[in-house]
Amino acid sequence: MATTVVIVAWMYNRPQPRTHEPPRPPDTKIAEQPLVGLGGGVTVRELTQQTPFSLVALAGDLAGTSTRVRAKLPDGSWGPWYQTEYETAAPYPSGIDDETAPSSPDQTPRSTDPVFVGTTNTVQIAVTRPIDAPVTQPPAGAPPGDSPDGHALGYLPATKERPFGQNISAILISPPLAPTGTQWTPPTGVLMPGQPPTIISRAEWGADESLRCGMPQYDRSVRAAVIHHTAGSNDYSPLESAGIVKAIYTYHSKTLGWCDIAYNALVDKYGQVFEGSSGGLTRPVEGFHTGGFNRDTWGVAMIGNFDDEPPTPIQIRTVGRLLGWRLGMDDVNPESKVDLESTGSTYTTVPGGAIAELPTIFTHRDVGNTDCPGNAAYALMDEIRDIAAHFNDPPEELIKALEGGAIYERWQELGGMNSVLGAPTSPEADAMDGARYATFAKGAMYWSPITGAQPVTGAIYDAWASLSYERGPLGLPTSAEIQEPLRITQNFQHGTLNFTRINTNVSMVINGITTPVATQTPRGPEVPLEHFSLPTHPET
Repeated sequence: MATTVVIVAWMYNRPQPRTHEPPRPPDTKIAEQPLVGLGGGVTVRELTQQTPFSLVALAGDLAGTSTRVRAKLPDGSWGPWYQTEYETAAPYPSGIDDETAPSSPDQTPRSTDPVFVGTTNTVQIAVTRPIDAPVTQPPAGAPPGDSPDGHALGYLPATKERPFGQNISAILISPPLAPTGTQWTPPTGVLMPGQPPTIISRAEWGADESLRCGMPQYDRSVRAAVIHHTAGSNDYSPLESAGIVKAIYTYHSKTLGWCDIAYNALVDKYGQVFEGSSGGLTRPVEGFHTGGFNRDTWGVAMIGNFDDEPPTPIQIRTVGRLLGWRLGMDDVNPESKVDLESTGSTYTTVPGGAIAELPTIFTHRDVGNTDCPGNAAYALMDEIRDIAAHFNDPPEELIKALEGGAIYERWQELGGMNSVLGAPTSPEADAMDGARYATFAKGAMYWSPITGAQPVTGAIYDAWASLSYERGPLGLPTSAEIQEPLRITQNFQHGTLNFTRINTNVSMVINGITTPVATQTPRGPEVPLEHFSLPTHPET
């Protein structure tokens, strides 16, 4: 049932097919187009390039500046305007943090988030600057437009020695399409309690590790999580998501000189989770997603813009489950509060050294000069916290599916979630000769009109499974486990299974004849395993 809900949600939210879309480059391509001659007030510039692109960012002297972007659609009309948002403060070299880093002007806004506008060759950029702003000049030595050299970038990345000058440039990013033959499978709606969503590793989404520099920085622990959104259109296909992540990574690491992607993880509207910062998702890697509050926090960006349109239901559920899993590693209650010390900078509203009491899952806007993650997403934060807090609970749809049946009643008699079976992992299903069964985290429950509902767990369950369950020589269980001093016994229709406590061997007894049983773990419901990169550096 839950899987059906997920697929229906995907069908409702899937983008319409695009026709006559120009070919994409084989890898991420970035070009810089200086916006020369911008004075005070509002100026609209139209930019065109032969290579199609789908993300646009602004970089340079952006103090007091706001920008909007819109793209020309395939039919020649213009799409909606998208407001850009400032990026968070850049990370500093090892040994330098926000407290000791240089002050203004090095901490004034120098870049925006990349805005996803859909594939296009032409955009309009509306730039609003202070009325007395000086006219922008071309960046010294920066070649405009696409680079003819495949090994050159076509722009000069920012560095400590060469910060952005008094100029503003548009950064046009062309992410690649997914490899030919790549298929997308909607995430399953039913996961075992405590099972994280499938995580697409850096290698799987195509991170070029040569773009990284330096080693990951590790905190002592993860004490809270921060929710972000990206920016721009929500009209992307599931096969475009990896390209968007790859484009953001290239922009952060090369154009901004940050050496890596800012977020620890990213989640698209289809429930796909992408590994972000290198260093290991299970390690307290310090990202640079939230100026002033990167320390001891874990940043998740939802791909899309949620100022007016809310995230999809599966996006919300996936973010909640992801954070329930990650915060649980550090014993953090997703519905509690935490005191975090601000490291300051112009990217946060909390002065350096001040203590901010925050929810353990908070948003960028709670501490920064931004509307991120958008009003529609902000309204759903309590739902995300609730999902994260119940990460280890069984999905509600499974409990509802079991309610009213003999298996459910017996499970409740045994203690429900605290029983020897634990949480349910499947609805009821048909067994042999009219019997019914349901699987649980620690075993299964079988019912028939003759035997009633009986639990099977542990080594006895494994042994019975190796004998083909109820289809084997023993038939259905007729009792629960019977605890004896030297062994555990369970009765079946045609015999018994005995677990010897001393040597942990299991034997079958039928008609007085004892036979050793070689056990094997029963095959339960298929669940997706988490996949992500292993830590590449030891923790310091």
